[in-house]
Parts: sequence; structure tokens; C-alpha cells
Amino acid sequence: WILHDWNDEHCLKLLKNCYKSIPEDGKVIAVELMLPEVPNTSIESKSNSDSDVLMMIQSPGGKERTRHEFMTLATGAGFSGISCERAIGNLWVMEFYK
Repeated sequence: WILHDWNDEHCLKLLKNCYKSIPEDGKVIAVELMLPEVPNTSIESKSNSDSDVLMMIQSPGGKERTRHEFMTLATGAGFSGISCERAIGNLWVMEFYK
């Protein structure tokens, strides 16, 4: 849980530094909440929305993101893509790979 603490500009800076630091076959692993692409009324989505409101209060600029938003950050930082696997509940493990 680190990317959700920052706005897109700061996330890009962090991910670009990671990209430069890892070997050609390296990857960065992040565990984050992931918002659905299409809003819905599931308990999971409500919990994610609550977390997003909490981010606005605790971390100015911080926010929860969708898979598309994480992919945009990844490619903006130079990564060729991400793979995502649900860990538990609302948490997803993401691999950012070169």
C-alpha cells in the first residue's frame, strides 16, 4: 500500500525511479486496492469507496485507482505492462514488468 498515498505525478516519479533501478528482467510488486472500472453497489465497491474518501482526508492527492489507471501509470513510467492477481478481499498484487 504505497501508490494510493500519492497523486499521479508522484506515483510516476516513484515508478520511474523503480524502473531505472531494476534489471532488464526485473519487476516491481505492489499490493493495492483496485476500484472496479464500472461503479457498482457491491460490498467490495462500497468498501473501496470508503477507502478512497479516507485517502482524500489523510493523503492530499492520494486516491484508489482502477486497473486502467494503474496500467496508465505503469506505461507512463516505462513499464511494458502489469499483471494483477487478487490476494484477499479488495487487495490485489500487481507486478509491474519491463
